[in-house]
Amino acid sequence: MTEAVIRPARPDDAAALGLLGRQTFIDTFVTGFGIPYPAPDLAEFLDASFSPEATATKLAEPDAVWWVAEVESGLLAFANAGPNTLPHPDARPGHAELRRLYVSGDAQGLGLGTRLLALSLEWMEANTNGPLWIGVWSGNLKAQRLYAAHGFHKAGEYRYPVGTWLDDEFILRRG
Repeated sequence: MTEAVIRPARPDDAAALGLLGRQTFIDTFVTGFGIPYPAPDLAEFLDASFSPEATATKLAEPDAVWWVAEVESGLLAFANAGPNTLPHPDARPGHAELRRLYVSGDAQGLGLGTRLLALSLEWMEANTNGPLWIGVWSGNLKAQRLYAAHGFHKAGEYRYPVGTWLDDEFILRRG
C-alpha cells in the first residue's frame, strides 16, 4: 500500500466519508465487538450519521474540522473535532471534542489513527478555552489505552443512542 496522505476533508468527500464511516462502524461495533443492535435501530443510526446528506451537513459545520487519510484508491481513515457536545457538568461548548476517529479495517496498524489523533489534538489545543474531551464506547479498551497514552482520563459516563438502543460510553478528559 502506498503511503497515505492526510489532508483536510472537502465537501466532495461527503459520499466517501459516509461510506467509510458506515462500514467502519459496522466492522468495529457490530462485527468486531458483537454489539447486538436491533436492525431497525442500526439502520436508523447509520442513515442519520453516515448518509451523504448527513455527512455533507457535518462537513459544513462552523468551528469543526475534518481530516482524511487517503491513498489513490480512496479514503482509509478520518478524524473529526469541534466544539464540545458531551454531557458532562464541567464541559462547555467552547471546549474542544474529538468526535470521531475512524480507521478502516484494511488500514489498521498503519499508524493512521495515531497520526490523525496527533493532528486533532494539536487543533483542539489551539481552538479551545478549556479541557479537551472524547467520548468512547466503554468496551473499546484499545481506544481507551490510546487516549490514556495521550493524557486523557475517565471523567464520566453517558448513554449514546444508536436508534433507541443506548450504548454505555465513557467521557474522557484532558486538562
